[in-house]
Amino acid sequence: MLLVVGLGNPGAKYQGTRHNIGFQLLDYLSENNNFTFSPSKWLAQTAKAEIWGEKLLFVKPETFMNESGQAVERIASYFHIAATDIIVIHDDLDLDLGRIKIVNNRGSGGHRGISSIINHLHSREFSRIRVGIGRPPAPMAVTDFVLGRFAAAERRILTVRIPQIEVALKLIVKKGIPTAMGMINQRQTQEPE
Repeated sequence: MLLVVGLGNPGAKYQGTRHNIGFQLLDYLSENNNFTFSPSKWLAQTAKAEIWGEKLLFVKPETFMNESGQAVERIASYFHIAATDIIVIHDDLDLDLGRIKIVNNRGSGGHRGISSIINHLHSREFSRIRVGIGRPPAPMAVTDFVLGRFAAAERRILTVRIPQIEVALKLIVKKGIPTAMGMINQRQTQEPE
C-alpha cells in the first residue's frame, strides 16, 4: 500500500489558499474516484481507495502545515509503510505557478511541512510532487502570500494543472519514480514559459 499525503492547513479559514494545494488535489481525486475522507485517530483525515489497480491511503494532516510529520509518522508506523512508499504533494515557492516537478530523497528546500515529515520519519527517502505557486510580489511577506487565496487568473491556470498533477501521481504509482520523473520533469522543461 502506498501513502499519498496532500499538505495543507485544516479548516475553512485556509480552504483555497496557496499553501493548501495538496489538499486541493486530494479533494479533486476524491470527487473523481468516489472515495470520502473521514476523521482518524492519527491527527488526519484519511481515505482508502483502490485506484489505477493499486491500494492507496490518502492523508490530509490536521496538525497544521508545520507539524505535518506527526500525522505522517503515526500513519506510516501503524500501517508499516516505508518512507520509500510515501508520496507527498505540496506547494512550492521556487516553481512558477502551476509548474510540476517530481523529486525523490531530497531536502526540504525550506518548506516547513516537508521539514516536519523528514524530522518525524528520520528519513527523506520519500517522493514529492512539487506544485509551483510562484513568489510573492514585493513587498508582500511569504507567510501572507502562501496563506492568501489564488486570484481568478491563477485559479484558471490551476484548473488546467490539477489533472496534470493527477497524471504525475498516476505515473509514480504505476511506473515508479525514475520513469515518472523522466516523463513529467522533462515535459515541464520543454514547455514554453
